[in-house]
Amino acid sequence: MSKTKTTIVGAGAIGGLIAAALHKAGHDVSVLARSTTLAALRANGLRIVQADSDDEERVPVHATGDAASLGTQDYVVIALKAQALPSLAASLAPMIGPHTVIVAAMNGLPWWFLDGLEGPLLGQHIDAVDPGGVVSRSLPPSQAIGCVVHLSSATIAPGVIKRGRGNRLIVGAPSDARAARAASLAADLIRGGFEVESTESIRQAFWIKLWGNMNMNPISALTGSAADTILDDPMTHALVLRMMEEASAIGERLGLATGMTAPERLAVTRKLGAFKTSMLQDLEASRPLELMPILGVFPELGRKLDVPTPFCDAILGLLRQRAANSGLS
Repeated sequence: MSKTKTTIVGAGAIGGLIAAALHKAGHDVSVLARSTTLAALRANGLRIVQADSDDEERVPVHATGDAASLGTQDYVVIALKAQALPSLAASLAPMIGPHTVIVAAMNGLPWWFLDGLEGPLLGQHIDAVDPGGVVSRSLPPSQAIGCVVHLSSATIAPGVIKRGRGNRLIVGAPSDARAARAASLAADLIRGGFEVESTESIRQAFWIKLWGNMNMNPISALTGSAADTILDDPMTHALVLRMMEEASAIGERLGLATGMTAPERLAVTRKLGAFKTSMLQDLEASRPLELMPILGVFPELGRKLDVPTPFCDAILGLLRQRAANSGLS
């Protein structure tokens, strides 16, 4: 019996861990990478450093910079920063056959989010993550499933991933037609060492995670403050709540309930302490910011649904200027 062929697109902090887990589960794992990461993977394999020690695991993977050389895959896991996908999607098409399942393991809303979602936006796309439908043309939404990541890890050198806190993934298919393939992937991720929750409501899982960080991420990048400082200041705390209320109003129109109040969600965030958000870390490291996938989707959806989003609009405008003035547009 042939091995399951899986390619990880983006061998960063999350993609590297997924690659290691699926290799352990018996997949034939390839990694699509470039530049110094590609060279490191070819020389040393993928290196996983444990969270509480310097113990290191080396994972042999086939690394290449050419998707066409890999041929059709069983699974293609997209673990890129979401803003990079529109410019790269067409180059990934050679790996996508009629039975390939495409796994979104990214922050923000995936490009396929509105596909098949009954309601006022059925059949539309979100330009903030799929401008002009360019991603959907190469990565068919009808072949996609989702993987929501609830863990921390860091790339400490090219091809070297250090585990952080948490080990949880939520995996599911937006359509019953892909449910069996999603369940199979979830089982393999468990065999590879992850704690995995399978869900029939993968859109809601993406929405709930984003609802919790669509405010803290951009406000931290604007202020340079850790999460506890933002929540301790009554004015920024109020701003966080107003942004969540706008997002909740959009979610209600789309039939996406969060299952908790905004203050209840912020209580969860507060328990994490004085952490720097991923967007603040990206800004400090002079990496491009995930503006549109994390925040820009809300003003766009608000316009489509006639839901006002003045607080999200203002923060997005300020953050776009901050990014441009930092050379990160």
